Amino acid sequence: MDELVAILDDDNQVTGSAPRSVMRRDNLRHSATGVVVRNPAGDIYVHRRTTTKDVYPGRYDFAAGGVVAAGEDPFHAVVRELEEELGISGVELTRLPEGDYADENTRYHAYLYTCVWDGPVRHQPEEVEWGDWMSPAELVAKFDEWPFMPDTVGLLGSYVRDLV
Repeated sequence: MDELVAILDDDNQVTGSAPRSVMRRDNLRHSATGVVVRNPAGDIYVHRRTTTKDVYPGRYDFAAGGVVAAGEDPFHAVVRELEEELGISGVELTRLPEGDYADENTRYHAYLYTCVWDGPVRHQPEEVEWGDWMSPAELVAKFDEWPFMPDTVGLLGSYVRDLV
């Protein structure tokens, strides 16, 4: 099933909706979420996306998230995506500054958060094929070595660098 995604104008106002496949094909501006998950020691959960993802397949990421569905409250999308992707629920989410990202593959307004989690991480097999904890310094060192999601690095790279 091709989920409906909320489509935004340049002022981040919802102007309608489109099937996800059309949003991707036409690179329509939409909303998305991102959550940096840290453990009590301050490490960050890093994961590799599956090769079947519709954008940036097989890339490494250090934020759990996804698109905001048509009619969905962005905060509810944050909670939903965190639970779907990594099996994390019931955590206190700390809001980070929102941001905008655009390239030839995607254009969106980002609702960004961080949380602390000390329980098990359960990957959604359709979305995540590997994951592990890394210190902020280890993660920053991998930015130039591993193929990371350019949007996550663009939106949250400075946040992680400031933790080093």
